[in-house]
Amino acid sequence: MSDGRVWSLFEVYGIEVEYMIVDRDSLAVRPIADEMLKELAGDFVQDIERGDYAWSNEIVCHLLELKTNGPAPDLDGPAAGFPAEVRFINERLRPHGAMLLGTGAHPLMRPERETRLWPHGDREIYHAYDRIFGCRGHGWSNLQSVHLNLPFDGDEEFGRLHAAIRLLLPIVPALSASTPVLDGQVTGYLDTRLETYRHNQDRIPSIAGRVIPERAFTEDDYQARIFDPIERDIRPHDPDGVLEVVFLNSRGAIARFDRNAIEIRVIDTQEAPAADLALLDLVVATLRFLVSEATIPLAEQQAWPEDLLADIFLHVIRDGDEAAISDRDFLHAFGIGDRRLPAGALWQSLADRLAPRLDAAHRPAQARMLSDGPLARRLLRRLGPRPSAGRIADVYRELAVCLAENRLWP
Repeated sequence: MSDGRVWSLFEVYGIEVEYMIVDRDSLAVRPIADEMLKELAGDFVQDIERGDYAWSNEIVCHLLELKTNGPAPDLDGPAAGFPAEVRFINERLRPHGAMLLGTGAHPLMRPERETRLWPHGDREIYHAYDRIFGCRGHGWSNLQSVHLNLPFDGDEEFGRLHAAIRLLLPIVPALSASTPVLDGQVTGYLDTRLETYRHNQDRIPSIAGRVIPERAFTEDDYQARIFDPIERDIRPHDPDGVLEVVFLNSRGAIARFDRNAIEIRVIDTQEAPAADLALLDLVVATLRFLVSEATIPLAEQQAWPEDLLADIFLHVIRDGDEAAISDRDFLHAFGIGDRRLPAGALWQSLADRLAPRLDAAHRPAQARMLSDGPLARRLLRRLGPRPSAGRIADVYRELAVCLAENRLWP
């Protein structure tokens, strides 16, 4: 996807996981990603390569992104490689009194006071974002997610993959939600990250749309329906053309025609790579199932308007696995004949049906997520409706240990 070769559907995968750098004692964010990268590279850089993996930073200095360094042939390598990189980074952070923390958002961060924008390299781009949108809020500086990049070769494959992804996006947070707390309070949303994310560029609505992408199934359609409106609407705010439309596009899945891939961005970071990869294994198996047209043909998949899908999505980011899905046509698209089904039960049905396609190594983690709910649900059970800051910090210290040891919580 980034090595110059064009890959076909599901031949390779690109995975990115964002983590916070926090103080080992207080859990306050530590904006030292630039110093960390300098220690290894000898200069202030935004990316370093370490064999099959790479580290990078975007926008804020307390964030570090781990990613596959080029296309990975399967999910097995990252399942072992990401935990090893986490251990290595934590060893480098220890002398600074810092460590990595997972989940999709810091539950106690006060971004208006604690945000430090990246001051090196692409700082002109980040300052433009800050000037237009204001990046010292949760919607910009306190979001961590997993990005899954899937390849396509030409318009025909793009149209099939984009149709399947659009159908799946609304229910992904039922599996991946990990952000029920923000500003030290239970928010009422299991996926507060996505609720915040969908509003962070309200000033220019075309940039994120309704998060669920529009019905665009060729490169020309995508240009006309998504890129052209963004380019038109950003121009008065960015007369010098600092911001590129391909990076401005903030939908829950973005097409990267420059590297022939679609990047899925609605997945909250989990407590450990074991959970991230188990989740991705189930997402990929479901997308393969949809692309195969096992339940409904491609034309019916492509006919779904974004507004109907976005309505389901909004229910799921609020209620997660307990979100009631009552659209029979939507359930039918996944081979479900019920009139009404909770989103978690839909995922359980899919996991049962797709069991032969799932990696046996990930099944224990998948079974845990499906039986006990997404991480956000498990956190709420432990925290209760009105947790103290001390209680929240204690629980998130446990999550940091789970990340370091690559195991599910609790």
